[in-house]
Amino acid sequence: MAVQQEDIYERARLSRDPRFDGRFFVGVRTTGIYCRPICPANSPRRENVRFFPSAAAAGEAGYRPCLRCRPETAPGSPAWTGTSATVRRGLRLIAGGVLEDSDVERLAERLGVTSRHLRRLFTRHVGASPLAVAHTQRLHFAKRLIDDTTLSMQDIAIAAGYGSVRRFNDAFRKAYGRPPSELRRVGDSRAEAGVRPGLTVRLAYRRPFDWAAMLRFFNRRATPGVEAVAGDAYRRTVRLGEQAGVLELRPDARDGYLLLSLRGLTTQVLFEAVQRARELFDLDAPVDEIAGVLGRDALLAGPLRQTPGIRVVGAWDGFELAVRAILGQQVSVAAATTLAGRIAARYGEPLAGAAEGDPALLFPGPERLARARFNEVGLVRQRAATIRSLAAAVLKGEIDFDFAQDPAAFCERLTSIDGIGEWTAEYIAMRVLKNPDALPASDLGLRKALGTDRPATANELKSRAEEWRPWRAYGAMLLWNSLSGSGG
Repeated sequence: MAVQQEDIYERARLSRDPRFDGRFFVGVRTTGIYCRPICPANSPRRENVRFFPSAAAAGEAGYRPCLRCRPETAPGSPAWTGTSATVRRGLRLIAGGVLEDSDVERLAERLGVTSRHLRRLFTRHVGASPLAVAHTQRLHFAKRLIDDTTLSMQDIAIAAGYGSVRRFNDAFRKAYGRPPSELRRVGDSRAEAGVRPGLTVRLAYRRPFDWAAMLRFFNRRATPGVEAVAGDAYRRTVRLGEQAGVLELRPDARDGYLLLSLRGLTTQVLFEAVQRARELFDLDAPVDEIAGVLGRDALLAGPLRQTPGIRVVGAWDGFELAVRAILGQQVSVAAATTLAGRIAARYGEPLAGAAEGDPALLFPGPERLARARFNEVGLVRQRAATIRSLAAAVLKGEIDFDFAQDPAAFCERLTSIDGIGEWTAEYIAMRVLKNPDALPASDLGLRKALGTDRPATANELKSRAEEWRPWRAYGAMLLWNSLSGSGG
């Protein structure tokens, strides 16, 4: 680690700067413990600490997680910051649980590199191997469930992917020096903090975070029957493997956290649900770095002040979002929402056992829409044909929504489908692949925001947005938020 970087980390450690929480970890040589930079314990002397770029690196070096500052509750590390594109995509795949049912060689194959090169990249950028990252992720997830839920140790072992209670116990004895049952605090603050028993967990996010802006975005685009915004909560139906149920997110009583609740789903899918919810609400975005880049453009400085901590809203299901993007071509947001609701009502699957007030339709998949006639839905013939072509391409394996793929190649494949243009492809890459540099440059709202007496051209927007890299998607979101009725 460069001396200059260590100096920055040292100042952040001494000041307990919350902006650096989750960006690095502090190993204390005298205790063998690693902490978050905001740990409230007395700060050790400089010569007694080591800095690590990730919790996995600290664990691989033999340090144990601190029980006071709880490294597992730190906001997630912004996966793309300061890393290669390969590492960024690899971290997202690991976060999605890819190493639970495959090995590093298959992970490397998906990323288009050799396993040796992948290990070398992870060592350089993350400070730990892919397997160490996956192990730490599993351990931290299990620790959060121990502290924040009333789930049994057996259920937690299953949810965290340990396979057996014995492996679960062995991992905790190795990491914490004690069995997991001894780490569950008696008389803790779970009930006081509003964490309900069952499948409800806290999700930490990087501040600032404008939950109200997120809800406004979803409220205008919520597909009737599939999604709903009620009060301060967002709900939607979800399918995870063979299971289906309802996901709900709302603010926690503690600042810096959301509460994720699952209904009709078991602990077997909890880990995947947590990771996908984090992506959906972009909880790990490096908001300070984004603001530092975008704030240099006078056009974005005002919207950035109005919406600090801008996020790019993700998508729960890639195919569903792609259909919605096609529906949104050349019509208003409200019209696209109406059409999506009609398609869900006609071709979607009712969710058995849905509670009163919850969405109760599962959005139809490609197998349902590949042959759909879309009669009495209100779709023009060309849009209907495009959706059928997309569905057929997905079923044939010609199009997939794996975020490990190269965004440019993904957009090229999408635009080969008749009726899908650059705007649609870039918008899907922005929200499904979570490409932070995607830019739907032909969007009329964005071009109007840039123009004066006339809308700017797509090329003029691209030229202006060069200084927004690598955060052009966030620049687009800022401009959409500053307009009324525009965007996606």
